Amino acid sequence: MSILTPEVIVILILDIVFVIFGTISFVLSVKISLKWDTNSLTSAQYKLEKQSFLVATIIKYILLIKLPLFLFFIFTMDKLSFVIPGAMCAAGVVNATVYGFYLMIIKIANLYLFGIWLILHIFDTKKEDYPYTKIKFTLFSLIFIFLLIETILEFLMFYNIDPSKIVSCCGTLFSAAKTSYVSSLLLLPQWFVLSLFYGSYLAGVLSFKFLQKFSYLTPISNLLFLAASLLSLISFFSTYIYELPTHHCPFCLLQSDYYFVGYFLYAALFIGTFSGIAVAVVAKADKENIQIYKKISLIFNTIYLFLVTSYPIAYYIKNGVWL
Repeated sequence: MSILTPEVIVILILDIVFVIFGTISFVLSVKISLKWDTNSLTSAQYKLEKQSFLVATIIKYILLIKLPLFLFFIFTMDKLSFVIPGAMCAAGVVNATVYGFYLMIIKIANLYLFGIWLILHIFDTKKEDYPYTKIKFTLFSLIFIFLLIETILEFLMFYNIDPSKIVSCCGTLFSAAKTSYVSSLLLLPQWFVLSLFYGSYLAGVLSFKFLQKFSYLTPISNLLFLAASLLSLISFFSTYIYELPTHHCPFCLLQSDYYFVGYFLYAALFIGTFSGIAVAVVAKADKENIQIYKKISLIFNTIYLFLVTSYPIAYYIKNGVWL
């Protein structure tokens, strides 16, 4: 049994459009990667240059649509929770099939991959000899595989959701009493989780302020900060946002009951960590602007850190105790 709402139909139609245009781009990307030669003055090279502009335009528009579509996907998951028994938020819908968790992971990964591709494309078009053309189209060949996997998982998830079947709510899914990967994370000592969170942030600050020669430390520290932020948000900070020691759901933060604070938290975290991870590309392609990306990363990571830290502090000031 499958579930089809207007929102789901829109997502699936766009998936089909992405795959069609993505396939065209993939075929041309492989051709360009194999035959591109800026030193050649043949008609074949001229044709490849025109095709490269076409492919780049298609990929850019896919990215520009996928960014807001990701938010629309989360909105759809949250809306479906009202029609699926037992689901209290998007967490229950995502967990309604075995495909939901893997779909979320690959969706997030694709946002970072498409963003990296766009930065590489911008740097490539700034140079007269297009030095990164082969690299960016080879990268898209890999991204296309992830795009296909995402589309297949999305179709499988919506097809296998049974609206008559009771699913687990977020309180059950994100519970230390439940035997799962999430429950094992919740059992980690809070001092360890918080040390990892603030330590990875400090590593990012040090890489910006004192270790500028070691540009690879910024993307590494941001990858660690991304993982530590999600871990600490689920296991520690979310309980202070909800003011409930047993509520660990990362999806309920997106609801109106909590003033949609999740959108601000996740946006700041994405911009900050993406800019930091992108330093790995910027360090090779545009060293002059590397500090700009580091600054953006530091600013938004700091915004995220102050936002989540403010909740336990405010709770303690208000109640005089910790959860």
